[in-house]
Amino acid sequence: MYIHEFGAFNEEYLGQLLEWSPTVIVAASQYEKVVSLDVKVDIVVGNLEAGVELQENIRVIPQQKEGIADAMEFLVKEKYPAVNVISKINSFDDLTCYLPTINLVLFTEQGKHYAIKNNFSIWKPAGTIFLIDIVAYFEADNLMQQDEGKFVVVEDGLVSFRFQAPYLFIGELL
Repeated sequence: MYIHEFGAFNEEYLGQLLEWSPTVIVAASQYEKVVSLDVKVDIVVGNLEAGVELQENIRVIPQQKEGIADAMEFLVKEKYPAVNVISKINSFDDLTCYLPTINLVLFTEQGKHYAIKNNFSIWKPAGTIFLIDIVAYFEADNLMQQDEGKFVVVEDGLVSFRFQAPYLFIGELL
Protein backbone atom coordinates (compact mmCIF):
# COMPACT_ATOMS: atom_id res chain seq x y z
CA MET A 1 0.00 0.00 0.00
CA TYR A 2 1.22 3.48 -0.82
CA ILE A 3 -0.34 6.44 0.98
CA HIS A 4 0.29 9.45 -1.21
CA GLU A 5 -2.41 11.79 0.16
CA PHE A 6 -4.51 10.60 3.10
CA GLY A 7 -6.91 13.54 3.28
CA ALA A 8 -10.19 12.48 4.87
CA PHE A 9 -9.88 8.84 3.78
CA ASN A 10 -12.14 6.59 5.88
CA GLU A 11 -10.10 4.93 8.64
CA GLU A 12 -12.33 1.82 8.50
CA TYR A 13 -11.41 1.33 4.83
CA LEU A 14 -7.76 1.88 5.76
CA GLY A 15 -8.03 -0.95 8.29
CA GLN A 16 -9.49 -3.25 5.64
CA LEU A 17 -6.70 -2.39 3.20
CA LEU A 18 -4.04 -2.96 5.85
CA GLU A 19 -5.27 -6.56 6.24
CA TRP A 20 -4.14 -7.16 2.62
CA SER A 21 -1.04 -4.96 2.52
CA PRO A 22 2.12 -6.50 3.95
CA THR A 23 4.20 -3.39 3.09
CA VAL A 24 3.11 0.13 4.03
CA ILE A 25 4.77 2.95 2.11
CA VAL A 26 3.93 6.59 2.79
CA ALA A 27 4.84 9.94 1.29
CA ALA A 28 6.95 11.95 3.71
CA SER A 29 4.20 14.58 3.94
CA GLN A 30 1.79 11.91 5.22
CA TYR A 31 4.10 10.12 7.65
CA GLU A 32 3.05 11.81 10.89
CA LYS A 33 -0.68 11.48 10.10
CA VAL A 34 -0.33 7.77 9.33
CA VAL A 35 1.78 7.09 12.43
CA SER A 36 -0.81 8.93 14.56
CA LEU A 37 -3.30 6.23 13.45
CA ASP A 38 -1.04 3.53 14.98
CA VAL A 39 0.00 2.18 11.58
CA LYS A 40 3.45 0.58 11.27
CA VAL A 41 5.20 2.21 8.32
CA ASP A 42 7.86 0.28 6.40
CA ILE A 43 9.06 2.86 3.87
CA VAL A 44 8.91 6.66 3.62
CA VAL A 45 9.19 8.30 0.20
CA GLY A 46 10.54 11.82 0.27
CA ASN A 47 12.31 14.14 2.62
CA LEU A 48 11.03 14.35 6.18
CA GLU A 49 11.14 17.61 8.10
CA ALA A 50 13.94 17.96 10.63
CA GLY A 51 13.11 16.53 14.05
CA VAL A 52 10.52 13.97 12.90
CA GLU A 53 10.96 10.78 14.91
CA LEU A 54 10.93 7.63 12.80
CA GLN A 55 9.56 4.28 13.86
CA GLU A 56 12.14 1.48 14.05
CA ASN A 57 13.42 -0.23 10.90
CA ILE A 58 12.08 2.30 8.42
CA ARG A 59 13.63 2.65 5.00
CA VAL A 60 13.69 6.17 3.54
CA ILE A 61 13.71 6.71 -0.22
CA PRO A 62 14.71 10.27 -1.14
CA GLN A 63 12.32 12.04 -3.48
CA GLN A 64 13.89 12.67 -6.85
CA LYS A 65 10.82 13.13 -9.04
CA GLU A 66 7.45 14.83 -8.84
CA GLY A 67 4.31 13.24 -7.43
CA ILE A 68 4.00 9.50 -7.17
CA ALA A 69 6.82 8.46 -9.55
CA ASP A 70 9.46 7.63 -6.91
CA ALA A 71 7.13 5.25 -5.06
CA MET A 72 5.96 3.58 -8.27
CA GLU A 73 9.48 3.10 -9.59
CA PHE A 74 10.54 1.56 -6.27
CA LEU A 75 7.58 -0.85 -6.34
CA VAL A 76 8.27 -1.87 -9.95
CA LYS A 77 12.02 -2.28 -9.30
CA GLU A 78 11.30 -4.47 -6.26
CA LYS A 79 8.85 -6.54 -8.39
CA TYR A 80 5.72 -5.88 -6.38
CA PRO A 81 2.82 -7.37 -8.41
CA ALA A 82 0.20 -4.90 -7.16
CA VAL A 83 -0.33 -1.79 -5.08
CA ASN A 84 -3.26 -0.01 -3.47
CA VAL A 85 -2.69 3.75 -3.61
CA ILE A 86 -4.53 6.18 -1.35
CA SER A 87 -4.67 9.62 -2.95
CA LYS A 88 -6.96 12.57 -3.52
CA ILE A 89 -6.43 12.18 -7.27
CA ASN A 90 -8.45 9.45 -9.00
CA SER A 91 -6.73 9.89 -12.36
CA PHE A 92 -4.37 7.44 -14.01
CA ASP A 93 -2.80 10.23 -16.12
CA ASP A 94 0.62 9.92 -14.46
CA LEU A 95 0.37 6.18 -13.85
CA THR A 96 -0.47 4.63 -17.22
CA CYS A 97 3.19 3.86 -17.94
CA TYR A 98 3.30 1.55 -14.88
CA LEU A 99 0.19 -0.50 -15.76
CA PRO A 100 2.01 -3.12 -17.85
CA THR A 101 4.21 -4.06 -14.85
CA ILE A 102 2.05 -3.55 -11.74
CA ASN A 103 -1.66 -3.76 -10.94
CA LEU A 104 -2.86 -0.46 -9.51
CA VAL A 105 -5.96 0.40 -7.54
CA LEU A 106 -6.46 4.04 -6.60
CA PHE A 107 -8.52 4.76 -3.51
CA THR A 108 -9.90 8.24 -2.86
CA GLU A 109 -12.20 9.49 -0.12
CA GLN A 110 -15.23 8.55 -2.25
CA GLY A 111 -14.17 5.75 -4.56
CA LYS A 112 -12.02 2.93 -5.81
CA HIS A 113 -10.57 3.29 -9.32
CA TYR A 114 -8.74 0.74 -11.44
CA ALA A 115 -7.71 -0.13 -14.98
CA ILE A 116 -9.22 -3.18 -16.63
CA LYS A 117 -8.25 -5.10 -19.74
CA ASN A 118 -10.53 -6.26 -22.55
CA ASN A 119 -13.03 -9.03 -21.68
CA PHE A 120 -13.02 -8.14 -17.97
CA SER A 121 -16.03 -9.46 -16.00
CA ILE A 122 -17.08 -8.88 -12.42
CA TRP A 123 -20.17 -9.89 -10.40
CA LYS A 124 -22.08 -6.94 -8.96
CA PRO A 125 -25.50 -6.48 -7.36
CA ALA A 126 -28.16 -4.44 -9.16
CA GLY A 127 -27.87 -0.72 -8.56
CA THR A 128 -24.07 -0.68 -8.25
CA ILE A 129 -22.67 2.51 -9.76
CA PHE A 130 -19.62 2.47 -12.03
CA LEU A 131 -17.77 5.66 -12.89
CA ILE A 132 -16.16 5.21 -16.30
CA ASP A 133 -13.80 7.59 -18.06
CA ILE A 134 -15.05 7.32 -21.61
CA VAL A 135 -11.84 7.83 -23.52
CA ALA A 136 -12.51 5.01 -25.99
CA TYR A 137 -15.49 3.09 -27.33
CA PHE A 138 -16.54 0.15 -25.17
CA GLU A 139 -19.42 -2.30 -24.86
CA ALA A 140 -20.75 -3.75 -21.63
CA ASP A 141 -23.38 -6.30 -20.63
CA ASN A 142 -25.75 -5.65 -17.73
CA LEU A 143 -24.85 -1.96 -17.54
CA MET A 144 -26.90 1.14 -18.39
CA GLN A 145 -25.63 4.69 -18.71
CA GLN A 146 -27.31 7.23 -16.42
CA ASP A 147 -25.23 10.38 -16.81
CA GLU A 148 -21.95 11.36 -18.42
CA GLY A 149 -19.45 8.82 -17.08
CA LYS A 150 -21.96 7.25 -14.65
CA PHE A 151 -23.32 3.74 -15.26
CA VAL A 152 -25.58 1.49 -13.18
CA VAL A 153 -25.74 -2.32 -12.99
CA VAL A 154 -29.17 -3.39 -14.26
CA GLU A 155 -29.58 -6.71 -12.41
CA ASP A 156 -27.59 -8.91 -10.02
CA GLY A 157 -24.95 -10.76 -12.00
CA LEU A 158 -21.88 -10.43 -14.16
CA VAL A 159 -20.92 -7.15 -15.79
CA SER A 160 -18.69 -7.78 -18.79
CA PHE A 161 -16.62 -5.19 -20.67
CA ARG A 162 -15.29 -5.34 -24.23
CA PHE A 163 -13.12 -2.70 -25.88
CA GLN A 164 -10.12 -2.21 -28.18
CA ALA A 165 -8.04 0.23 -26.10
CA PRO A 166 -5.23 -1.20 -23.92
CA TYR A 167 -7.17 -0.30 -20.74
CA LEU A 168 -10.52 1.04 -19.61
CA PHE A 169 -10.50 3.05 -16.39
CA ILE A 170 -13.43 2.41 -14.09
CA GLY A 171 -14.37 3.44 -10.59
CA GLU A 172 -16.80 2.34 -7.92
CA LEU A 173 -18.19 4.41 -5.07
CA LEU A 174 -17.09 3.30 -1.60
